[in-house]
Amino acid sequence: MANVIVIFASMTGNTEEMAESIADGIREAGHEITLKSSMDASASELSEYDGVVLGAYTWGDGDLPDEFLDLYEEMDDLDLTGKKSTAFGSCDSSYSEYGAAVDTIIAKLKELGSEVVLEGLKIELTPSNEEKEQCKEFGRKFAAAL
Repeated sequence: MANVIVIFASMTGNTEEMAESIADGIREAGHEITLKSSMDASASELSEYDGVVLGAYTWGDGDLPDEFLDLYEEMDDLDLTGKKSTAFGSCDSSYSEYGAAVDTIIAKLKELGSEVVLEGLKIELTPSNEEKEQCKEFGRKFAAAL
């Protein structure tokens, strides 16, 4: 059994709903899960887990949200070699950059030596029940890769 941390930034609750469903999928697969808001997490915690799943909505023209920036910048000092990871986030297709925060997080995880085992998951705005199930399946797939 692996231990996994899921950290998310959510303003409207969309990315939080995704995080909860992903965590449910990982938990159903038999792994230990820690679920935290980015405001309550520190980058140093990431090295304590076998799996790292990070989520953030995309702000403005493709930016990370303010409440995720401190965590993101703290990650610069980490070596995540040997860790499995992925990213997710709610997105809004009315902006020119669709889900760019997810891509930014994936790039950072790779830069820090982590093995990104799933392509980032992007959901348009509020996840429907069907999309919540998709998030759960994303969690199960991540768990299977551990």
